[in-house]
Amino acid sequence: MQRKHSVLRNYPVVGHLRYLLEDIRPELQQYFIERNWDGRPYDRDTRSIIYERAKGIHGEQAFGTERDVEAIDYEYLVHSTVPATAPDDPPRVLIGGPDCTKPYSMSLLNVSAMSFGALSANALRALNKGAAMGGFAHDTGEGGLSPYHEEFGGDLVWEIGTGYFSVRTKDGDFDPEEFADKSSRDQVKCVSLKLSQGAKPGIGGVLPAAKVTKEIAKIREVPKGQKCVSPPTHRVFSTPTELIEFVARMRELSGGKPAGFKLCVGSRTDVLAICKAILEVGTAPDFIIVDGAEGGTGAAPLEFEDHVGMPLTQGLMTVHNALVGTGLRDRIKIGASGKISAGNDIVKRLIQGADYTNAARAMMMAVGCIQAQMCHTDKCPVGVATQNHRRARALDVGDKSQRVQRFQEATVAEAVQIMAAMGVTHPSQLDPTMLRRNVSSTANQSYAEVYEWLAPRQLLSEPPQSWADDWAIASADTFHSRRQETHR
Repeated sequence: MQRKHSVLRNYPVVGHLRYLLEDIRPELQQYFIERNWDGRPYDRDTRSIIYERAKGIHGEQAFGTERDVEAIDYEYLVHSTVPATAPDDPPRVLIGGPDCTKPYSMSLLNVSAMSFGALSANALRALNKGAAMGGFAHDTGEGGLSPYHEEFGGDLVWEIGTGYFSVRTKDGDFDPEEFADKSSRDQVKCVSLKLSQGAKPGIGGVLPAAKVTKEIAKIREVPKGQKCVSPPTHRVFSTPTELIEFVARMRELSGGKPAGFKLCVGSRTDVLAICKAILEVGTAPDFIIVDGAEGGTGAAPLEFEDHVGMPLTQGLMTVHNALVGTGLRDRIKIGASGKISAGNDIVKRLIQGADYTNAARAMMMAVGCIQAQMCHTDKCPVGVATQNHRRARALDVGDKSQRVQRFQEATVAEAVQIMAAMGVTHPSQLDPTMLRRNVSSTANQSYAEVYEWLAPRQLLSEPPQSWADDWAIASADTFHSRRQETHR
């Protein structure tokens, strides 16, 4: 009957074994971590940060770092000899370009895209109530706009995927009238078009048949009990120009709300093709969310999870530099998602080119996920990733929504404190020299030295040699590189 521990609500006897093992960590946990074959779950330190912040426990720890600070690729943030005083209120980001009439003030950390179907109704309730309490945004995921996203009034970023769930015609096409009706709701603050997802780029979303209940089928407008797989591509556009025109149409249909798209970057050529389309069409998306290949998911082929898609650092910097080089950066905000879990993650992504961040896995852990990795079986032991009502009952919305709010608040506060330690009080004061990486066993360099950074409008005047070929190949009329034809 207790409400704080989801494991004990479903397993009131054997569940105590888990907490017994937890009490004798870290030795036992390290044993399991070292034997984790795929390495995808978060390590012990990261899990501790998320769980403790969600529970309202301060994150100070005894002894020193367990990171190998001399390892190649180890990164660190540069602190100032004269730290600044952290502002009382965390900075926020105004989303909305010149064609947007209803801009939205975005938090530095928000709930990333997770659909109803992938997550239980109680999980979505807790996430949205936490977002409402903390004043941050909740991305719906591509599974449609459900009553559980709306129940507690938290701000929503409504994501539309290739399946057009909850706004589809009988033939599976996009329904503009239904979209206009639902996007006009005050709770929907932004509308987002999903091109691809970091954990499974190049294929559509997957919802196993066991999780396609009668309710899910009704909301998504798909057959009950059948595996629900989104198409890999969109029907409403096929070229970069048509993509930008459709995003502009989404903004118009929503009544002027911020409209953008999400993608896992595949090639720099395609990013540049989108930039050329923006210049030709004359209007721009209000935001672009860059999803890294390290992002998680509840169901996808292992080969896609581990071997397809650009990691967040490279993808984020590709999009940022492409927008800077084409003179578009000041019109478009960039969000970053892909294993964002702590304050240092936020600051690193801001330095790499993001304006704000989204977290999915960390938010799931805040509502009780224990990384059982059974999401695709509908047998989640803590009620987070299941459509089984008995299992979902374990997740108490009242308690877990507070954990979501506390985790987000503490993590943003830590990011602001880190920036203050670096001598800055606002993300706009960060620069690539403030993040350094070990490049050998004896040397390290700043991001300003390791990576190339384009000057404003540089691609329009004189592209650097390293970008010149991709810029020449990129076309607003196609996403397919002509370089493939040359190679043939």
